[in-house]
Amino acid sequence: MTFETYLEHALDSVSESRVKKAMQYSLMAPGKRLRPRLVVLTAESCGIEPFKAYPAASALEMIHTYSLIHDDLPAMDDDDLRRGRKTCHVEFDEATAILAGDGLLTEAFAHISRADYSDAIKAQCMKVLAVNAGADGMVLGQILDLTNENNPECTYETLKQIHINKTGRLFSAALQLGAIVAERSDECERLDQIGLLLGLAFQIQDDLLDITSTSEMMGKTIGKDLESHKSTTCSILGIENSRKLLDEVYEQMLKQLGECSFDTAEIKKLFLEMKERIR
Repeated sequence: MTFETYLEHALDSVSESRVKKAMQYSLMAPGKRLRPRLVVLTAESCGIEPFKAYPAASALEMIHTYSLIHDDLPAMDDDDLRRGRKTCHVEFDEATAILAGDGLLTEAFAHISRADYSDAIKAQCMKVLAVNAGADGMVLGQILDLTNENNPECTYETLKQIHINKTGRLFSAALQLGAIVAERSDECERLDQIGLLLGLAFQIQDDLLDITSTSEMMGKTIGKDLESHKSTTCSILGIENSRKLLDEVYEQMLKQLGECSFDTAEIKKLFLEMKERIR
């Protein structure tokens, strides 16, 4: 079974309702599935069958999707396009979208609880998800982002903290979850740092693509940051310095990846594939 087929049935235990339809609509929207791919790749690189990581990967994708639904709301980024189609609140309505996000966040933990993992692994997975998605993780990144909108005094150091928390935390969770389900939690500390660097690199790329790409290529509205005078890596450092910084972050990240005690060749391959988004 492919991960996509597994994910398609991940909400089967949820009762039928308008909220479930909105949850399924957003969860199954076309996407690169980078975070679940990282969970599965890491687990496989640590020596277990890929399908054993599907429950953890699905739980993380539910949390990622919830964050996108809420990020697109009028009170947040107010976007009407996500993954190449209408955002959840546009396709349904704002109240349904809020509840769909709430539903996906909580279902992620229920999904882990039903997985064929030991109680110890379930507890570790839940902790990693909660810490990285919560008030000291992704949610912190979101509020820092909102607080610094249209702030001409926003520095790169502040922006770095936004990127590390808003995006890096879920990449960190992805790498750690893969190691945990493979019973290699001894690698979690290093993988945490690698994930945070990956999030920083990913957001530097997004800032560059907001200027250089198109909505058709990206599957979301392009140019909004420039129009709203939002602080970005490019607006603070300039395009060429942002590209140079991106190379430096990738170099640091790949160096740390090479220090892991398991074969990271396939993870490195995915990292380099992600870097090519801006070429």
